[in-house]
Amino acid sequence: MVNLSAAVLRWARAEPDRPALLYRDERLGYGALAERLAATAGSLRARGIGEGDIVALLMKNSAAFIELSLAVSHLGAVLLPINYRLGADEVAYIVDHAGVKLLCVDDELRTLAGSFGNVVVVDEAAQSDSRRIGPAAEPAWAPCVRRPEDLFRLMYTSGTTDRPKGVIHTYANYHWKCLDHITVLGLSGSERLLVVGPLYHVGAFDLPGLAVLQTGGLLAVMREFEPAPTLALIEREKLTAAWMAPVMLNRLLALPERDRHDVSSLRWQIGGGERTPEERIRAFGSLFRNGRYIDGYGLTESCSGDTLMEAGREIEKIGSTGRALPHVELRVCDDEGRPLPAGETGEICLRGPKVTSGYWRDPAKTAASFHADGWFRTGDVGHLDAEGFLFLTDRKKDMIISGGENIASGEVERVLYQLPQVLEAAAVGLPDAQWGERVAAVVVLRPGATLALDELQAFCRGKLGGFKLPRELVLRETLPRLPSGKVLKRVLRAELAGAAKTS
Repeated sequence: MVNLSAAVLRWARAEPDRPALLYRDERLGYGALAERLAATAGSLRARGIGEGDIVALLMKNSAAFIELSLAVSHLGAVLLPINYRLGADEVAYIVDHAGVKLLCVDDELRTLAGSFGNVVVVDEAAQSDSRRIGPAAEPAWAPCVRRPEDLFRLMYTSGTTDRPKGVIHTYANYHWKCLDHITVLGLSGSERLLVVGPLYHVGAFDLPGLAVLQTGGLLAVMREFEPAPTLALIEREKLTAAWMAPVMLNRLLALPERDRHDVSSLRWQIGGGERTPEERIRAFGSLFRNGRYIDGYGLTESCSGDTLMEAGREIEKIGSTGRALPHVELRVCDDEGRPLPAGETGEICLRGPKVTSGYWRDPAKTAASFHADGWFRTGDVGHLDAEGFLFLTDRKKDMIISGGENIASGEVERVLYQLPQVLEAAAVGLPDAQWGERVAAVVVLRPGATLALDELQAFCRGKLGGFKLPRELVLRETLPRLPSGKVLKRVLRAELAGAAKTS
């Protein structure tokens, strides 16, 4: 049996008072957490949720997010976390495409649920205790038997097309991920993990995320990231580890009063999502004097964390995201899928038990994402050095990474083309000191038309999540294209970056 609840129930029997979960000022031991997940599972069962049903969480971080995730698995249902920063149209597409049976949504996000019928609104009290969601029902103590090949979770990720893809995660994918992270990071019952990234994202949920519950550790959950409270929580609770998006670390390092806090308990923090400058690694060390910054590379399709930097190699291998984990095969291939030697640039490909089998209800995209011999095509471009360290050099897919979030240019362009003034459009990522990249809309207008940035943004709101809104509008007479008609986005990015330097 491989349910998420299995480890919690085991620790509840062995050491019920062992600290498991901290949210706001409430601390739960494993015994209390087990009682909550059983009660919540009973409430979900009373609502008709059972084996194979898809339960979506449209929620910010909370104790309830963890408790519901455990309860859904306990019942043999399928978890679907949804990015609450999406627009209502995007949420509606995911809910419909996935076949969601029940949607749990924070009360402050209720409007994003649209007209979907079977909704549970999670108010502030229930966010701290999922039993308050109701209805009151007999607790479900007996877990539904789940096997490694069973579906555990769906996660919708930005693709290069106009709609996100539903990544399939089995229990085997999840538990092989946990095994690798426990092994490489040395997780134990003494781990006290800061959970400050959004739990709808594999970074917070999986890197190492809930793997800490396997080893009897503690999850300290913050609802949202704020720099000063984050440092205060690390100091007060003697937290030992964290995953943070680059923009979060940047904000911590920029905090004027950062040195007022004793954060000596932190042993490591995982970052990634972009090539980390040497200056940031050194600045991290100046704040967290007993910690090390672990650069990494991973995908939603692989439950995150496929490579991690090894201790002591950070500066020597600056620009690298580390080496592959024990049960991850990684190689760099040419366009035909043939492996390339060290130092040659090509597409990064993965294989192993934590890699997805494909995309939900999308056999065409699934087939296109694998080479014939079973290697998953990441769409990212890089090279391996002679020791097997991975260096990212580009993104084959037209992905923009802003604040740790993946934004497919095609998603933005789909909305831009709905503007009546727009003849041609391309969305590209431009360097941004705070967010890593910002979205720029490059537009060719129809004859006689005009368009301003505030007008464009007003049109896009509601159709796109706020983090996907273009922050810059560039008007051009033409877009650079290949003879096939494909827009040369690399040329656009270079031209716009060059113009910014000379302005």
